[in-house]
Amino acid sequence: MNALEINNISFEYTQGVSVIDSVSFSIPEKLTTILIGPNGSGKTTLLKIMIGLLEPTSGTVRVYGKKPKDMRKSIGYVPQKLYFDKTFPITVMEFLQLADTSSKNEILSVLESVGAQDLVSSRIGELSGGQLQRTLVARSLLGKPKILFLDEPVSGIDISGEQNFYDLIKDIQEKYGVTVVMVSHEVNVVSQIANQVICINKEMLCSGEPSEALLPEVIEQLYGKNVSLYKHQCK
Repeated sequence: MNALEINNISFEYTQGVSVIDSVSFSIPEKLTTILIGPNGSGKTTLLKIMIGLLEPTSGTVRVYGKKPKDMRKSIGYVPQKLYFDKTFPITVMEFLQLADTSSKNEILSVLESVGAQDLVSSRIGELSGGQLQRTLVARSLLGKPKILFLDEPVSGIDISGEQNFYDLIKDIQEKYGVTVVMVSHEVNVVSQIANQVICINKEMLCSGEPSEALLPEVIEQLYGKNVSLYKHQCK
């Protein structure tokens, strides 16, 4: 079964200026799909369409057969950045309690599942980039989503933290059986993490398993010459 169906989606912020042009693909459930493309390729716009924050100019989106706005309780979302006052004295536990009606024990369980149980009493404004992302992932899991969207989730995290975060997402997908859709501009992250990769640069360039979809000519179309893949080593 497919978790998500995109059919002939186009989007224009300004009439006549296309950001996404006639894109179609499907995302299988309980697997990890990574949507890649260079900056300005329309990835984040497409993600906002998939979670129901934007309406396409044309085409249809279905999440488990329904419109995204009708499936919001089943959608988890981790934004690229969280803008907040870092001086505001709120702890991780308080932040998660504000975000969801889950019990304290449920919150503690989710924090443990993302390796953030030691952050319960830490102030949000004092977290490192990696710790904040784990907290945001925990928040997204509190509603027990069927599908989890992540927008450039390692932005602001150092290289060693990136590897740990990708390993975390792999573990979460396996533990919760959640469908994962991750947006990234870095082609290298897909080789060991993704079950499916979708390549977009305003229009559809490729779709399929990484080894079959990421051909040299496709990578050149996405990023130009002199770009190659290395394999990310998940645990």
